[in-house]
Order: sequence, then C-alpha cells, then structure tokens
Amino acid sequence: MATYRIYLVDDDRFLLDMYAVKFKNAGHEVRAFQQPEEFLAALRSDPAPDAVLIDIVMPGLTGFETIETVRREKLALTTKIIFLTNQGLDQDLDKAKELKADGYIIKASAIPSEVYAETLKILEKVAA
Repeated sequence: MATYRIYLVDDDRFLLDMYAVKFKNAGHEVRAFQQPEEFLAALRSDPAPDAVLIDIVMPGLTGFETIETVRREKLALTTKIIFLTNQGLDQDLDKAKELKADGYIIKASAIPSEVYAETLKILEKVAA
C-alpha cells in the first residue's frame, strides 16, 4: 500500500487527534494544524502534502479563505484538497467546487474510518 503525506486543518483539537491517529496507524505521515495560518506557513516552506483535509468554519481564516490563498499563491499544486466539515449547504458545496476541491465530506455523517477510506479513494483515483 502506498503511504501518503496528509495535512489536517481543524480548530477542534479532539477531531484533529482522532483523524491523525487514524491515518498514522495506517502508516501515513500526518501533520495537524489548529490554525490555518500555521498550515499556510508549512505549505510555503515544506514539500506539498498528497492531501489536505480542511474544516470550513474556524476562527481567523475560514477553510474557504485558506484554500483561496493556496490557489492564489499557487501552493500545493498537486495536492488533493478535501473539505471535512459540518457545513452541508448548497452554497458551501458550490464554493468548494469553485475552489476545485477534490472532495467534500460532512463530518457528522462520516465516522473516521469512512473519512480515511474516502481520502484514500480520492488519492488513489488520481494514482490509477
């Protein structure tokens, strides 16, 4: 099985830890960020990850604003962007499409193993 570099961005420390453990236990390299600004700083200085799972509603920059910055600065050009959020309104889905997101997962309706499986499916669809 391929191993991937995954970045998680969510202001909820409990959820960050839960998802990080899920990916790490499967052998993937994980970095977790509670602040979108820290995530952007990492993208500007480190090799791009294979995938980013990012929440939308966070203090400071929203997930949408963060990904707008990623796109504007041409960071992480090959990275799969997956919104992992409780926001399920049509305008949120439309905004994610506008930002060329590769996936959109509603937290409330997906347990961590489903989030993991969906992330791998998105990553491996491209590899296939």
